[in-house]
Amino acid sequence: MKIEQIYTGCLAQGAYFIVSNGEAAVIDPLREVVPYIQKAEKVGARIKYVFETHFHADFVSGHIDLAEKTGAEIVYGPGAQTGFKAYIAEDGEDFKLGDVTIRALHTPGHTLESTSYLLLDMSAKPVALFSGDTLFIGDVGRPDLAQKGDLTMEDLAGILYDSLRSKIMPLPDDVIVYPAHGAGSACGKNMSKETSDTLGNQKLFNYALRADMTKEEFIQEVTAGLPEPPQYFPGNVKMNRDGYESIDDVLERGDEALSPEAFEAKANNTGALILDTRKPELFAQGFIPNCINIGIDGSFAPWVGALIPDLKQLLLIVTEPGKEEEVVTRLARVGYDYTIGYLNGGFEAWKEAGKEIDMVESVDARQFADRFESDGLEVIDVRKPDEFASGHIEGARNLPLDYINDLMPEFPKDKKLYIHCAGGYRSMVAASILKSRGIDDVVNIEGGFGAVSKTNVPVLTEA
Repeated sequence: MKIEQIYTGCLAQGAYFIVSNGEAAVIDPLREVVPYIQKAEKVGARIKYVFETHFHADFVSGHIDLAEKTGAEIVYGPGAQTGFKAYIAEDGEDFKLGDVTIRALHTPGHTLESTSYLLLDMSAKPVALFSGDTLFIGDVGRPDLAQKGDLTMEDLAGILYDSLRSKIMPLPDDVIVYPAHGAGSACGKNMSKETSDTLGNQKLFNYALRADMTKEEFIQEVTAGLPEPPQYFPGNVKMNRDGYESIDDVLERGDEALSPEAFEAKANNTGALILDTRKPELFAQGFIPNCINIGIDGSFAPWVGALIPDLKQLLLIVTEPGKEEEVVTRLARVGYDYTIGYLNGGFEAWKEAGKEIDMVESVDARQFADRFESDGLEVIDVRKPDEFASGHIEGARNLPLDYINDLMPEFPKDKKLYIHCAGGYRSMVAASILKSRGIDDVVNIEGGFGAVSKTNVPVLTEA
């Protein structure tokens, strides 16, 4: 028996490949399925099952494509209703995989169909728990994403409390917990950077598993301080539940190399959004007017999901040559399937063709400090409110990037705006959006608050 965790940092997502005696199972696969097929071929195994812990909200699973390509059976937990062929497991049902057994444990609360999968070895000893979004390392799944009708997040939190205490906490302490997410995911609020741990350790250090915790205390703590869920989450749930277009078709549509002339014509004729995925510092030096910068080297997919409201938005991409397929794939992971081509040769080809370009003025922290001392500047901090509260430039206005589409009226249009985040990634995204909306007089502060805090610019904290 072998367990492999396949962790994708930009989504803080863990998929799992389990193999035993020529049979394999994949739990919560990402959209692109070729890597799982290749792993199975390498060890001479047949993928027998694709286990889904729940209808994921933050990424599109590869369950449908993987089943179609391998003949594997898709398995969901009790209560799941799908728009495609799937096996709905009963609570406690066992699935044989080579010499081992995988047992479905219905653990509702994060969602109603949420199910954890317990791996038992040849002697029926519990070895590992694939807990999905029910139990994280240091946290549990948020209970506000699956509210329906009269069912509130407090109701779901109470259900989650019962699931944890009746199904998971009684398991042996040496069981290894493998969750679907780690730190950085929007599916929880207190996740550890660790991506696995023993259940016994979690009982000691996970606030939600305190032995003396009442249901009322659990509900209060788990529901407190939950951020607004990203707007793309319901769309991803729908795709995972009802079905979607094959990733092969999505990649083929996006893999159209366009000359600068054809790229410009397609943008004008289709109304496609131009998405530039280069590093912020490269983008600042020159870009196609009205495009948006979301760098692929940051939390690319989640930011696309937070800032582009329509999953069916047509997209044209500008990226560093050789990264086109990676960009299309990472967009598809969160349900953005309508990339219709890329700029062949990247931005350099656009410049060489003599096309119009735009730029973002940037200053380093020292230059900003000099200007701040002599002039009254309009400073916009696009970090999250908790980051702002922990320390911010005196007089700065907090307009978080997460909500920039709703906050556009709050950005002054008659002043030069000095924009910063923590390190420079989010501020360039914000600057590109502002310029695309006609607010041109923006200045990006390189290095963000981290660099500015080392100068003599006055910094305030909120009590």
